[in-house]
Amino acid sequence: MEKRIKLGAYIILIVFAIFILRLWQLQVIKGREYRELAEQNRLRVVKIPAARGIIYDRNGVPFVRNVPSFDVSVIREYLPKDRETLSALGKLIGLSGDEIQDRLRKAAVYPYEPVKLKIAVPWQEVAKVEVRKVDFPGLQVDVEVSREYINGTLASHIIGHLGRLTPEQSKKPDYKDVPHRALIGQWGLEMIYDKVLRGTAGGKLIEVDAIGREIKVVGMEEPVKGDDITLTLDITLQKTAEEALKSEAGAIVALDPNTGEILTLASSPPFNPNLFSRGIEPREWVKLLNDPQKPLLNRALQSQYPPGSTFKIITAIAGLEEGVITRNTEVNCTGVIAMGKRGFRCWKPGGHGTVSLHRAIVESCDIYFYEVGKRLGIDKIAEYAERFGLGKPVGLEFLNEKSGIVPSTQWKLKTRKEQWFQGETLSVAIGQGYISTTPIQMALLTSIVANGGKIYKPHLIKDSGVEFVGNSKVNAGSLDTVRNGLQGVVGEAGGTGGRARSSLLHIGGKTGTAQVVSIRKQSHALPKKLRDHAWFVAFAPVEDPQIALSVFVEHGGHGGAAAAPIAKKVIEAFYENNKLQMINDK
Repeated sequence: MEKRIKLGAYIILIVFAIFILRLWQLQVIKGREYRELAEQNRLRVVKIPAARGIIYDRNGVPFVRNVPSFDVSVIREYLPKDRETLSALGKLIGLSGDEIQDRLRKAAVYPYEPVKLKIAVPWQEVAKVEVRKVDFPGLQVDVEVSREYINGTLASHIIGHLGRLTPEQSKKPDYKDVPHRALIGQWGLEMIYDKVLRGTAGGKLIEVDAIGREIKVVGMEEPVKGDDITLTLDITLQKTAEEALKSEAGAIVALDPNTGEILTLASSPPFNPNLFSRGIEPREWVKLLNDPQKPLLNRALQSQYPPGSTFKIITAIAGLEEGVITRNTEVNCTGVIAMGKRGFRCWKPGGHGTVSLHRAIVESCDIYFYEVGKRLGIDKIAEYAERFGLGKPVGLEFLNEKSGIVPSTQWKLKTRKEQWFQGETLSVAIGQGYISTTPIQMALLTSIVANGGKIYKPHLIKDSGVEFVGNSKVNAGSLDTVRNGLQGVVGEAGGTGGRARSSLLHIGGKTGTAQVVSIRKQSHALPKKLRDHAWFVAFAPVEDPQIALSVFVEHGGHGGAAAAPIAKKVIEAFYENNKLQMINDK
């Protein structure tokens, strides 16, 4: 009996010893580790994104604003993952249990980071969620600052849009202080100036209870709002330009020829950046990508097509400067000119008869410019095209700006491994063949002609200042001759740009029709996708140019019919907005 009592005492001592050892291990050896874990569970750091800076037009009118948004989130680590709980939560917020499970699984990298389950929730739903939070540990309602693009699609290709910070971006130094899953600029100016607009994120240290509910704020660092930026765009003119394009695919670029400021840069069709502000739905993204009108394409910078007869401006200047023609040189247009075994035709089948340079510009006589091109040769044409900014990007910050093509003998040898043929020179002389340009390049070309040969870099940020790039080194007399011709295009009888004529001010311009297929058939009788592209470049007032622009309508047909009326509308809107002094005609 005594032995059993002793054995029992030993067992009790051993058990106590084990307990004491375990307590010693927990409190001494593992104590620090467990204290840290307990602190982590009790205290949590929540980063607070800063309100983004506002983007204004040149007159201080905002394109965007920041608005509050209620989002439903959950701390993954606190929420029970059983099917019943997820299903019940799904019914509360309008998602299936599987959808919630999927979102929690994708957010597995950050266990205490709130996982967005539903964004931009109406206030009525917010009230329901608040009442049921006690049933779902970790469930919370966050108030975030969202981006609203006030005018919807307006200037979408310039302003761009926001999107969630991706895991790949979060690893880059530029985003080291950005909260996970924050909205950052992913396209356009929102992306290019993201660091300026985004500001500095703040944060708060909060104490939470056992189910993740916030008990109190322990510490707070306020976020610092991002800086505002002011653009050179005129929002009223931008609206006029985009409305003028209506449902057509195309672009309009207007510059101040005296500074290079971009007054409007419209690309059609646009897209709605508000779709991206709170996370675009996959079906909406697929719809945008598959849209045959390509709304994500910035046609002002990325469409490159033959400029058609608008290029005759370059051919005329080159001809005058190289002395192969004078302002009095006449050519007899019979409707066709022979080159080797091929006949090159004028757009006017019966011909224009004998025309001077002035009338050749006014009536856009192809035969005249074939002749000038033949006398110049392709390399001289290329030299003058490059002097006026063609063949290279104009230098905006946007990615993927196209350079267009200015062909030459060397260009063809290098790119196609072939020699140049003189017949190809004739095509280039009237803006066809290998040559291609973008709408912003054609606006720059027109600006240089309008201001007397000075080249200013086009820019969108008001504070970036005027950048004088250089001079085209063309005689003032040559530019005067061409400008007079361009005024006649719009103002004289028989001018191809008569539909741009205005009763408010004098407009100079040049039509262009870029052939899509070589079918001798009226463009309007062809399917839309086979119709010619319409161009019109213009400046005004002729006496003191304040605006220079290019209008491009994809598959629009003739430039005089489709693009010239649009140019008139934009120029008159500019005139009315800026209260320019009435010019002559009164």
